[in-house]
Amino acid sequence: MKKSDAKTRIGELSEQLHHHNYRYYILDDPEITDAEYDRLFDELAQLEEQYPDLKRADSPTQRVGAPVASAFRSVRREIPMLSLSKATKPDEFADFDRRVREILKGDPDTVEYLTEPKLDGLAVELLFEDGVLTLGLTRGDGVTGEDVTDNLRTIRNIPLKLRAKAPKILEVRGEVIMTKQDFAELNRRREQEGQELYANPRNTAAGSVRQLDSSITASRNLRFYAHGVGRLEGVEVENQWQLLHLLRQAGFETSPGAKVVYLPEDVFQQFKQLEKNRNEMEFDIDGMVVKVNSFRQQQKLGVLSRSPRWAVAMKFPPQQEETTVEDIQVQVGRTGTLTPVAHLKPVKVGGVEVKRATLHNYDEVKRKDIRIGDHVIVQRAGDVIPEVVKPVTSRRTGKERQFEMPDRCPVCASQVVRAEGEAAYRCPNITCPAQVLERIIHFASKGGVNVDGLGPKLIEQMLNQELIENVADLYFVKQEQLQELERMAEKSAENLINAIAKSKEADLPHLIAALGIPNVGEHAASVLAESFGSIDKLQVATTETLSEIEGIGPIVAESIHEFFANEQNRTIITRLAEAWGKLPEFKVAAGPKPLKDKTFVLTGGMEKYSRDQAKKRLIDLGAKVTSSVSKKTDYVVAGADPGSKLEKAEKLGVTVLDEAQFLQLIGDE
Repeated sequence: MKKSDAKTRIGELSEQLHHHNYRYYILDDPEITDAEYDRLFDELAQLEEQYPDLKRADSPTQRVGAPVASAFRSVRREIPMLSLSKATKPDEFADFDRRVREILKGDPDTVEYLTEPKLDGLAVELLFEDGVLTLGLTRGDGVTGEDVTDNLRTIRNIPLKLRAKAPKILEVRGEVIMTKQDFAELNRRREQEGQELYANPRNTAAGSVRQLDSSITASRNLRFYAHGVGRLEGVEVENQWQLLHLLRQAGFETSPGAKVVYLPEDVFQQFKQLEKNRNEMEFDIDGMVVKVNSFRQQQKLGVLSRSPRWAVAMKFPPQQEETTVEDIQVQVGRTGTLTPVAHLKPVKVGGVEVKRATLHNYDEVKRKDIRIGDHVIVQRAGDVIPEVVKPVTSRRTGKERQFEMPDRCPVCASQVVRAEGEAAYRCPNITCPAQVLERIIHFASKGGVNVDGLGPKLIEQMLNQELIENVADLYFVKQEQLQELERMAEKSAENLINAIAKSKEADLPHLIAALGIPNVGEHAASVLAESFGSIDKLQVATTETLSEIEGIGPIVAESIHEFFANEQNRTIITRLAEAWGKLPEFKVAAGPKPLKDKTFVLTGGMEKYSRDQAKKRLIDLGAKVTSSVSKKTDYVVAGADPGSKLEKAEKLGVTVLDEAQFLQLIGDE
């Protein structure tokens, strides 16, 4: 076949296959058999192999997958993907509705709301230029996303070329999901192959999109549902409802069940109906999104930092199920705290199998009167963490057994102690293997010194092989020793050695937090770093000096003093100093302090500064940075995806700064 004829035929085959993809994946109404589709596809693939320079950007063959990538590049988008404020109670939506109507008071048009299911998937954005898909990004921090174009091209219901008259630029936003049926089938295959089962459809979909090998993404049978746009050039639509119609015409699936309603009671009715039907839907939803329908009214309402005033996410209450407590066992944490954990008869809660749930402490077990053998109500707190709500006392048979805390540590057999006034029972043996493991896990975590790639199983192997006994030993392990461990090849061992070396760059607040001092979290670690400036000065501080520091108090002061009074802990710090060369110090920059006596809270991510860099900059200017919002807070700096701190600031009337305003305030525009 001549090259000119091949070019014509490639065009014909591409258009035919796009049409049949649409009939099959969007309309569920195929016009040809699978065998005929495969014949057309194979013919196109052969022509492209013969004439690779004729392969089109929108070729259906790209759905098979691209060559394995080494990493994803970051791409900055022109219009940020905003996060939504949440309403978990009816009065919170009522407040949202009241604010909307107050701002739109006097507007000539009636307020209309568009409601649609809140899909529990991975948010992505697709860029179409002149009708052809050219870029696909994850949400990322809202401003910058990861380029996963090759992976998104493999999702069958994403058009590679728009069907309708194409606008010059169209950025489509939506969710990548995996249906419950496809998730169950994937886990069935993995179980047959002896592989570890995936936890839930949402995490599986997100992980599938971020595979470096896009052929894996192609094998996962993902789906995409469009719900909005970023840039839209060349087409005008007046409202959200018209936009969904435009997206369907262009070849996209949109969230099923979207409706336009007019009154708050209509919104509540739709929410209740969705909640009632959520388990019958083919995919997971975790609530309902409510948007002001009119784009003109949306513009008038504007945005609050990183969330729009014209939309809200109404979240479902946690799903609950009934199961049986088969046993209650004790888990030992890094500070020696003994935590009772309920071992449950496996039960699906919100689509996730739950086998264990923390019972927090012995007092909580007694307060709820949870017994071994009880039928209990279990929920996933925030639809994430398994939690035992209460026992079903009406189903007791008399065979249930009361749980009692052991008088000896279940790991090292040390006598358990309980300090007066404390809820926690503790193992006092700091060399207890369970505590050592948890301390090293904590030390290497992102909240600590952040040793990338050092997970719990690997730490456990290193302890079992006696390569390490404490956190300082990490810095004296050799690459050849790591290579002897299970699933550790030369390259992975080299990467871990490099990650351990890089962790020496951690600043003083992170190092203090990493040490695992009882009652000292991220905020207290920052306060201690600012107050003492070095580990050397901190470890000789008296309880009286520590107690005088705002935010520390006598209990925390005693914990700190006891930690540094322990000879083993001091030895570990000496060895850390030897390994690091010099432990980090905290120094406040000289110069004017224009923000003296001002209190800031940071939430969400920023482009120019990491959270720690922004905090250090504020401290250098004399400000105080705290972790929680109160009436005493002067400013909340809200970056991308800010969370509940922003909502609390708005309720308390605290001044909220976006990144641009923050940079202007600190003189760093």
